[in-house]
Amino acid sequence: MLLALFPDNTYGVDSGGDPRVIPKLTYEEFKEFHRKYYHPSNARIWFYGDDDPIERLRILSEYLDMFDASTAPNESKVETQKLFSEPVRIVEKYPAGEGGDMKKKNMVCLNWLLSDKPLDLETELTLGFLDHLMLGTPASPLRKILLESGLGDAIVGGGVEDELLQPQFSIGLKGVSEDDIQKVEELVVSTLKKLADEGFDADAVEASMNTIEFSLRENNTGSFPRGLSLMLRSIGKWIYDMDPFEPLKYEKPLVALKARIAQEGSKAVFSPLIEKFILNNPHRVTVEMQPDPDKASREEEAEKEILKKLKASMTEEDLAELARATQELRLKQETPDPPEALKSVPSLSLLDIPKEPIHIPTEVGDIDGVKVLQHDLFTNDVLYTEVVFNMGSLKQELLPLVPLFCQSLLEMGTKDLSFVQLSQLIGRKTGGISVFPFTSSVRGREDPCCHIIVRGKAMAGRAEDLFNLVTCVLQEVQFTDQQRFKQFVAQSKARMENRLRGGGHGVAAARMDAKLNVAGWISEQMGGVSYLEFLQTLEEKVDKDWDEISSSLEEIRKSLLSRNGCLINMTADGRILSDSGKFVSKFLDSLPSNPLVGTATWNARLPSENEAIVIPTQVNYVGKAANLYETGYQLDGSAYVISKYISNTWLWDRVRVSGGAYGGFCNFDTHSGVFSFLSYRDPNLLKTLDVYNGTGDFLRGLEMDDDTLTKAIIGTIGDVDSYQLPDAKGYSSLLRHLLGITDEERQRRRGEILSTSLKDFKEFADAVEAVKDKGVVVAVASPDDVEAAHKECSNFFQIKKAL
Repeated sequence: MLLALFPDNTYGVDSGGDPRVIPKLTYEEFKEFHRKYYHPSNARIWFYGDDDPIERLRILSEYLDMFDASTAPNESKVETQKLFSEPVRIVEKYPAGEGGDMKKKNMVCLNWLLSDKPLDLETELTLGFLDHLMLGTPASPLRKILLESGLGDAIVGGGVEDELLQPQFSIGLKGVSEDDIQKVEELVVSTLKKLADEGFDADAVEASMNTIEFSLRENNTGSFPRGLSLMLRSIGKWIYDMDPFEPLKYEKPLVALKARIAQEGSKAVFSPLIEKFILNNPHRVTVEMQPDPDKASREEEAEKEILKKLKASMTEEDLAELARATQELRLKQETPDPPEALKSVPSLSLLDIPKEPIHIPTEVGDIDGVKVLQHDLFTNDVLYTEVVFNMGSLKQELLPLVPLFCQSLLEMGTKDLSFVQLSQLIGRKTGGISVFPFTSSVRGREDPCCHIIVRGKAMAGRAEDLFNLVTCVLQEVQFTDQQRFKQFVAQSKARMENRLRGGGHGVAAARMDAKLNVAGWISEQMGGVSYLEFLQTLEEKVDKDWDEISSSLEEIRKSLLSRNGCLINMTADGRILSDSGKFVSKFLDSLPSNPLVGTATWNARLPSENEAIVIPTQVNYVGKAANLYETGYQLDGSAYVISKYISNTWLWDRVRVSGGAYGGFCNFDTHSGVFSFLSYRDPNLLKTLDVYNGTGDFLRGLEMDDDTLTKAIIGTIGDVDSYQLPDAKGYSSLLRHLLGITDEERQRRRGEILSTSLKDFKEFADAVEAVKDKGVVVAVASPDDVEAAHKECSNFFQIKKAL
């Protein structure tokens, strides 16, 4: 898409590099590019914090004084793309699996470059509001019309994108029949024309305005530090030599926009933008992607042929030199940095690390006999709440329906409100409501922890509205809209297919978990390959057995909604918590008091056999895992340090640096005891498994000085004490409560982390051997690599084709 929109500047070049072109890059060219552009003259330096500005500049000066000025800033300047005089159409093939109807696997996306120059902040903000109005929620008209058209399975294109020098707008559908390509294009344009002619519903404008203003004022960056978030916002203008502080000053343009809408009406504000930047804009690129089941194998064969010809053109001396240089490179890659180099990197000492874990104020009480957790934290007048229901009485066969049940609660209507009206009401009155399942093993317990969590947030003055809307969502939504549910199934299937292609390591991890513990099996039923298979069957069943599906959704609601086993979690300052109690009480009074049933029927796992999930790809996602607790391992906090160190050294060096994968890491789920190895976008398969199997020997032969060990410990404490905003602190405390993790245990683990020794690393080698000897392998991989693995290790995998 960027190649098509920006044919004349740097955005038309793949920033990650084109695998077909990378082999032509010489080492000298690589070094020269780095010398020229990775230079302080071409950098932007950002500080955030309360340290002494004079001292920070002195430290910075010591570094910058080592360099001379460079011409790189002039040569790296991004030129604007001139607008086209007429639209362009591009048709390309993409690799697709052989399953399903190939005629219905097309994609089409319409893309506009909105301006030939950067926009002012008020116009950018107004375009952001317009984007949210058109596409921001399931009730937004452009999104709703496209999905309800039946012309495709899921939206493609990100709407308005303004992170580059010039903004763009993209929208389209995937899962389109080849006969419907033109219909999709016509529907996009006709819908945009209708929105320009008729404007937007007043409630929709109010909902979008409240949602975006809430987001701007809350500035909730999740686990991402606010300083870095501000830097990234700032850099979007700064790298183009514009004012770095302008993107942070939203208050003035926001007030101006609200005043314009109040005076002129929303139609007068938004319709001209649709006409100017989209409908009357000739710089439109329509990209059509057609499925080709043979494309991946053709490209691989072409690459092999190029390498074959290259090898044939080389002399014996050339080949010998190539082998020598490759061996030299591999040696450099696998040789650890010398201690003196590592010591040159500034770091904290263990004395700088607090000995006690971060305390989250938690008051455990009850309202009308229901347990309530309250966290008295400053939240800038926002109330954050979670309502938790136990899934313990849910029938096993209903588990795969749970994600769609959660979506239906928020995206179907009630007797009195359409889903559009309900969505707008949530947008007008709150900062958002979400519903999702939470599943985890509990250490030392057979039964898993399985709940449905309803999360919501609102300004303190809207607390009553928030709980009223949670009641409405949970109890008044009707599971009667067959066509909307069919859309949910198609969207979910498309998301799972995308996850297989782009996040296969997560799919592999879920699949291994499902083979190793009950909680993993439950999660995989609701979000793994099993879930994808369920969706594929359900898609046909919606038309044939809708009454049965609707009844099942109602049965899930009846099973979940109960005061018994319910838990309320609230995070805000004390005054807001106290004032909100009466609204919680009213909410709880509306809940039925159904008795809970046990979870004995959930005792299920997938067969413990190696498995290859075959998809059309040129890279692999390779996993291997085992349950360490089942081999007798007793949890010690040192395991956190060791697993992080394995990821950052052994796996990084062997799987990524030497092996060529985009990533390699391990994870230890201390709740279940599952230790897993995973690789990401990996050109190898069996070679990567050999690296995993060598981890025990790596730990036994490991030598490290005190400085290296200290850095490993501090890095782990950095994860344990990760940056959290007040809502995240309240939610973390809730999860610890559900999983039975006490402050005493947290203190004990922290002490074990801080006292980790080299001896702990060597002893952990025996635990890791369980993965080598008893581990199960799951690879999301290419057909060719799976076939090659079978030739080398006969019947190593059970094969499953997923796409």
